[in-house]
Amino acid sequence: MDTTAPAPAPAAVTPRPRTVLDLDARMAAVEAEMTARLQLAGLALDVDTAHPSAPLDLADVITGPVTLPEPEEDPYGTPAAATLQRAARRLRTGGWCQGRTVDADGARCLYGAVHAEAPSSSAEGDALAVLLDAIRRRFPGTDTIPEANDHRLTGWQAAVRILGEAAALADARGL
Repeated sequence: MDTTAPAPAPAAVTPRPRTVLDLDARMAAVEAEMTARLQLAGLALDVDTAHPSAPLDLADVITGPVTLPEPEEDPYGTPAAATLQRAARRLRTGGWCQGRTVDADGARCLYGAVHAEAPSSSAEGDALAVLLDAIRRRFPGTDTIPEANDHRLTGWQAAVRILGEAAALADARGL
């Protein structure tokens, strides 16, 4: 026979009414919490600075100017668009010039960059036609690519930008 007595029934738990704190009480509670956090942070700072490490010599870290490579663009799949994209890259890296197709340093004008990058005369013709369209969109009344290169563009960034716009336009046209 089992001689253990049955467990007493749990006492009924009466829920306590929820107290709503007013603004001053909530602000005091937040202040107490923040004070505790600041004291803990101060203690952590004291521990971290108790054993100073050797000073860092910046000459060991900085060795000279850093030049980051430009990210490679995804090449366009159409010949004219890819030609214009490569021409823009050529101007960014090799330089841009005005008044001639290629200068003594190897910098090229818009036409010279497209001519150098075109894989065929067909791709070159399509690329130049789209480039002229892009130029006329930005500079209405422009008759030729050399006119835009020599008189409308104000720097290599503008030349690269117009080639990028032309590449996007050629890609949209499937050229």
